Amino acid sequence: MTRAIVLRRQGGPEVLAEEDHDPGRPGPGEIRARVTAAGVNFHDVYVRSGLYRTLPLPGVPGIEAAGVVEAVGEGVAGWAPGDRLAWVTRGYGGYAQAAVIPAALALRLPEGVSDVEAAALTLKGLTARMLVKDAWPLEAGQVALVHAGAGGVGQILVRWARALGAEVIATVGSPAKAEVARACGADHVVLYREEDFVARVREITGGRGVDVAYDSVGKDTFEGSLDCLARLGRLVNFGQSSGAVAPLEVSRLFKGSNSLARPSVFAYLADPWRAEAMAADLFAAIEAGVARTRVERELPLAEAAEAHRLLESRTLAGAVVLRP
Repeated sequence: MTRAIVLRRQGGPEVLAEEDHDPGRPGPGEIRARVTAAGVNFHDVYVRSGLYRTLPLPGVPGIEAAGVVEAVGEGVAGWAPGDRLAWVTRGYGGYAQAAVIPAALALRLPEGVSDVEAAALTLKGLTARMLVKDAWPLEAGQVALVHAGAGGVGQILVRWARALGAEVIATVGSPAKAEVARACGADHVVLYREEDFVARVREITGGRGVDVAYDSVGKDTFEGSLDCLARLGRLVNFGQSSGAVAPLEVSRLFKGSNSLARPSVFAYLADPWRAEAMAADLFAAIEAGVARTRVERELPLAEAAEAHRLLESRTLAGAVVLRP
């Protein structure tokens, strides 16, 4: 028997309680892993609060973790007890001392990536990789607008875009976050609560606009992001922290021959060959220092509620990781 955070009802952080939990033995095509570090994401907050009802209750939350293989099920090749791995899953189970996952989701960790780095960076880093390589293959000399440039994905996205040779305009909500975005390499930082970001983007680009706008904010920034696009530019909407985007009249895209993408990292990870390639890119970027984030707090599993309070405070400029 191991311990896990078992969610029995939706509510505030206080509903996250540690209990005895047995994830079971791995079946065919599965791996049982000892969890050494679990990422804490806003997805987890939405599951806990009831905004997302994708975890059957009672259930163990957590979609991102790192650990060590304990046992493998029938038909699993290439993995053995003691191997280090990370995973991202829509099947949950990360807030635990042990988890059983499909072997197809296992990502082999290189020696140069720590368990804590993997737990803090895998989901966010794979998302950033998807954005700069797939949703819009970013090239040197292009101009990218990154909303929430001091956020978890935003920091990695700014660093990766700069490493690819792009010019980056980041929007942030406070002077403190502006310093974070600048430290990540942003060429220009816009305080969107104090400035009209559309006007600033047009000023910075000499009226041309940006080649790509990466927008995780949604409702509050979507229309402005469209207005920031250069001819043939693309708006990549990958989140809705301010609320859902209103229906779009497709003809709005005609004037600049623009395009719109709404990618999901899980759709890209559904094919094992693509997931392996994405993970290889990410882990190489982590080892090279391109993809990195500050881990603000490492908390024991029993303090999952405090981890959620910290995340919801929106005062952090880095990641929170649980250590089972």
